[in-house]
Amino acid sequence: MKQSACTKNASYRKSSVKKRLHKYKYLYLLALPSIIYMFINNYMPMSGLILAFKNYSFSKGIFGSEWCGLGNFTYLFSSKWAKIMFRNTVGYNVVFIILGQIFAIFVAILLNEISCAKARNCYQILILIPHLVSMVLVGYIVFAFLSGSNGFVNKGILEPLGIKSINWYTEAGYWPYILVFVNLWKGFGFQSIVYFATIIGFDKAYYEAAVVDGASTWQQITRITLPLLKPTVIILTVMAIGRMFSTDFGLFYQVPMNSGMLREATTTIDTFVYKTFMEDHDVGRSLAAGFMQSVLGFILVMGTNLGVRKIDPDSALF
Repeated sequence: MKQSACTKNASYRKSSVKKRLHKYKYLYLLALPSIIYMFINNYMPMSGLILAFKNYSFSKGIFGSEWCGLGNFTYLFSSKWAKIMFRNTVGYNVVFIILGQIFAIFVAILLNEISCAKARNCYQILILIPHLVSMVLVGYIVFAFLSGSNGFVNKGILEPLGIKSINWYTEAGYWPYILVFVNLWKGFGFQSIVYFATIIGFDKAYYEAAVVDGASTWQQITRITLPLLKPTVIILTVMAIGRMFSTDFGLFYQVPMNSGMLREATTTIDTFVYKTFMEDHDVGRSLAAGFMQSVLGFILVMGTNLGVRKIDPDSALF
């Protein structure tokens, strides 16, 4: 009896899958090119991860190179750059997440307080433009401001005030602040739009009741808007934490113009992988760093989501 019941369940599941495939066949057909592209672009290159455990030789190739176990990882962490790149990657991302979320929520609330629809739409376009600008162009914009010979900051601000010009691309101490500012300027617009779209979806009855009860605008923001934004904040924060060990390559490579004098302030895992591979031609150590980045990111997003699920199951990603 049990075997026949299991057989019936299996046959029912098969027929159900067939019906679903037949019902949505055109949708699956539309998705097929994207699936193929994702497989070729995202999954096929993953076979190269075996090089993280090999002493790669260009003459012997991927499969002919000798295995070295965890030798590349040992060599990676024996370098002084290992500590620097992990410190910069995590440190910058923590600052980016905290300041990015605070500033985006602040701007979204300001947009919601604008009564004129045309003005609100105009502001949305203006704050979204930096997000759409290529990081290469952003690098040249920053260079126009910080160039040692003709930069606006030196020629237009410091020299008229009698202050000595600064060679920004050789002084690493300034760049943590510069990179944080550039990242905030470029990224806050998109997050603000996401939060603003969430805010305008709130039931207006809450605000109408608050006005009737004599609540001020500040009280409406702190007692209604911010608590209702909590699920969106958690989701965006968890997604950002999942990329804690990943950085914007253009921000840390293109904006500082790949200056060697700024390496201690601008080296993250992404730039380390690129420079180790392209400049030092050390394939094994480069892939070892990339492999560690992927594993740590996976563990972090799973652990963060698990913690959120225990505290607030409705706000968890999965």
